[in-house]
Amino acid sequence: QVQLVESGGGSVQAGGSLRLSCAVSGYGSIRPYCMGWFRQAPGKEREGVATIDYTNNGRYAHSENRFTISKDNAKNTLSLQIDSLNPEDTAMYYCASGGLMYYGCTWPIKENDFRYWGQGTQVTVSS
Repeated sequence: QVQLVESGGGSVQAGGSLRLSCAVSGYGSIRPYCMGWFRQAPGKEREGVATIDYTNNGRYAHSENRFTISKDNAKNTLSLQIDSLNPEDTAMYYCASGGLMYYGCTWPIKENDFRYWGQGTQVTVSS
């Protein structure tokens, strides 16, 4: 059974940084799978933030270079570094994994491409 558990969320002031982590179990290795981060702000639909594929190629839905996705295949962990946080980043952040090996990540990011989801970690940014 594949499980994803996020951590690292919290309350921060605008301009600060957070590093979110996602521990994945149930796979021998996350290396072959597309992994992604999503977020859902209050009253809004869930949106894709970033994905990383089996070649370690990261892609980002937002162009302001504040997000960095990375993974440690040996530890089966996925991370998302968020810098220069602003109140618009307030949301529940979810990690997700695809179900196909060596398939890559599609673009734009689509929820339906991801098979397994974590429960989320809350990020709250105050001005």
